[in-house]
Amino acid sequence: MGSISKSSKNFGFTIILYLYSIFSMLTTTSYAVELNTITATHSLTDGQTMVSSDGTFELGFFNPSGGISRNRYLGVWYKKISVRTVVWVANRDTPLTDTLGGGVLKLTDGGILVLVNGTNSIIWSSSNSSSNNNTVNSAPVAQLLDLGNLVVKDANDENILWQSFDYPGDTLLPGMKLGKNLATGIDRRLWSWKSSDDPSKGEYSYGFDLRGFPQLVLLEGSVERYRSGPWNGLRFSGTMGLIPNSIHTYHFVFDQQEVYYEYELINSSVLSRRVLNQNGIVQRLTWNYKTQDWTVYTNAPADNCDFYGLCQAYGICNTIPTSPVCGCLDKFVPRYPKDWDTADWSGGCVRRTALDCHNESSNGFIKYSGVKLPDTRNSWFNRTMTLKECETVCSKNCSCMAFANIDVTAGGSGCLLWFDALIDIRDLGEIGQDLYIRMAFSELVETHSSSRLKIIIIPILLAAVVLLGLFFLLYFLRRRKLKRLGKISRTLKLPELDKFNQDLELPLFDFETIANATSNFLIDNKLGEGGFGPVYKGVLEEGQEIAVKRLSRNSRQGLDEFKNEVLCISKLQHRNLVKLLGCCIQDDERMLIYEYLPNKSLDYFIFDKEKSILLDWPKRYNNIKGIARGVLYLHQDSRLRIIHRDLKASNILLDNNMNPKISDFGMARSFGGDEMEANTNRVVGTHGYMSPEYVMNGFFSVKSDVYSFGVLVLEIVSGSKNRGFSHPDHSLNLLGHAWTLYKEGKLLDLIDASVVHSCNLTQAFRSIHIGLLCVQQSPEDRPNMPSVVMMLDSDIALPQPKEPGFYTGRKFAEVDSSSNKPKLCSSNQLTVTILAPR
Repeated sequence: MGSISKSSKNFGFTIILYLYSIFSMLTTTSYAVELNTITATHSLTDGQTMVSSDGTFELGFFNPSGGISRNRYLGVWYKKISVRTVVWVANRDTPLTDTLGGGVLKLTDGGILVLVNGTNSIIWSSSNSSSNNNTVNSAPVAQLLDLGNLVVKDANDENILWQSFDYPGDTLLPGMKLGKNLATGIDRRLWSWKSSDDPSKGEYSYGFDLRGFPQLVLLEGSVERYRSGPWNGLRFSGTMGLIPNSIHTYHFVFDQQEVYYEYELINSSVLSRRVLNQNGIVQRLTWNYKTQDWTVYTNAPADNCDFYGLCQAYGICNTIPTSPVCGCLDKFVPRYPKDWDTADWSGGCVRRTALDCHNESSNGFIKYSGVKLPDTRNSWFNRTMTLKECETVCSKNCSCMAFANIDVTAGGSGCLLWFDALIDIRDLGEIGQDLYIRMAFSELVETHSSSRLKIIIIPILLAAVVLLGLFFLLYFLRRRKLKRLGKISRTLKLPELDKFNQDLELPLFDFETIANATSNFLIDNKLGEGGFGPVYKGVLEEGQEIAVKRLSRNSRQGLDEFKNEVLCISKLQHRNLVKLLGCCIQDDERMLIYEYLPNKSLDYFIFDKEKSILLDWPKRYNNIKGIARGVLYLHQDSRLRIIHRDLKASNILLDNNMNPKISDFGMARSFGGDEMEANTNRVVGTHGYMSPEYVMNGFFSVKSDVYSFGVLVLEIVSGSKNRGFSHPDHSLNLLGHAWTLYKEGKLLDLIDASVVHSCNLTQAFRSIHIGLLCVQQSPEDRPNMPSVVMMLDSDIALPQPKEPGFYTGRKFAEVDSSSNKPKLCSSNQLTVTILAPR
């Protein structure tokens, strides 16, 4: 009995101790949460947090992997938003690995923050990073300020001993300096995270390069990837997104003590940050309270021309759609013309006329306007000189290649000189700057002569244009009058169509029949509009419903495309191809008459959240197989091998039973015999669906259609567009997103939520696998359409796909949605016409 009594007492004592420990932990936690400071007598343990006085930021321990690993970190994040967004990490390269509750943040009497683990070993301390030698005059405190800055300061005199803002991670917050303290040596630069669940230093860093005039440089390791250009008084000269607005103000400070850039918020209710993500993109993000997510406003690099030195010495990069990406500055020529013609710009450009520096009067300067100033690492500057003084200094030094103003405000001031080849120039239009480049005197004479010639010629040309306009106006008025008098026959054929008419094996409809069928092209009968022109619904006298494509006079699709579509499809017969019933060629009217399909096009359903439920998984899988059979017929079983070249969701029409029919053959090319591939200097198609070899080199083959089919498959499965796809965790397009999920074994995350309940996962996963095989970078790696159809109709083992082409989301071309007009981009001197969705 004595032994039992003793055991009971021990058990009771244990319970009391346990309850006391829980009570102590709860009271300590409550105390820590209520305060925004810690002292030498109050530590911060794992499970406790410290909050800024306005409640915006919170400091505590976290696991970025969501529990996948045991690593824990001490960091600062936004407190009041739904998405955990970490803005600073103390021990980013030395995680805590204790299983539970091991981390403790302490403040020593000397004002040093120390992070220890469960064995009391120091994991991180502020003394490892701080070069501040300030002495502590009173009891130090650590406080999380409203801007997100963790500081250690004297309790009495507010003297800051250390601050986290001096040691940024991947995030630049308002009020934080990005730059270098020349007195203390502290270099505040951003370092990317290694991955989304690993905050240790990644490959990319972003900070000031102080060789020559300061400029911000993005590095991958030690390799330059992007350069901001020098500060010009308003913005960094090459940063298009950094313009004054109602949310931010920008500051650049360059004196004997410091070089830094910072921004501040005008509206304190806005949450805004700059982030260097793990893909090497510097983004400006603002919190959207409506969508409860971060909205990306700017990226750097933002396009191909932002990548450092793409066009090399004296080359100029531009995003003008009708021009190659790289060109030589005026008066310059490619160093290696043959390489330049193949889009190899590594040799850069040289002056058309070499400089002669023996005589100062043998050369001068030509102004180039609207450009991003070149790399300033081999520059000299004086911030008090005038532009004229700057020119004088440069002209007297033969090594000086160019000069420009430093500050463009208030008429311009300061002098910036370059002493080496000019690299990393791009065309910025109105927001660019003036750059004066040293040139041979003969080039200056030519420029001045050209200017005088323009003064004489331009008025003459204007007069000629006016007279020509009057001539055509009179001709038009007379022609219209003759038409009203019946002098022109309605059956008159255009001369260029005479032979074409003879070759047709297709019914010809007269204009009056089609006009009656469509109620004189009544607007209520209009089904849509594409690159060809408007499409109308009509009913023939015998009751047959038809769809009429009417070539508009300002159509991007001319006579050649019209003839091409008629000749390509008139002899095609397949259940998965739209049926052409005839055409109308009368006066200047050109129309195609198709069977009418009531359910519009595939994109009408799969990209609409409400309508997508009408296309369940069995119907989507039937569409994938039907489209595959249709493309197989074009490539192999038709009389001529046909490459469609514009295969996309909007060109897949659906019949009464939601069966797919491929349409729009205006861009198709037919081959005879054993022809399998070709090249073109006019690349046509739709951004997001075109294969890499086609966009970059004009090379197309059956594998080009296979690539487009692969994109289409991934869009059908996911319900998302490849073009314009966005994801909060990365900047990849749909192909890159699918590739990432495939490698991570998370294919279920790709399937459209509206069809998951009706989905055969085996079919869906197999479709995604086949889609990835079709969009591989190399055409040789992609399967042909017979193999694709066999893969879809059987359970044969599938090979492992390789990396997709165009999976990073970079824009090779765009469409101006406001005007529905194409924009052009170029590669290797090829004109790439990207047509708006039809």
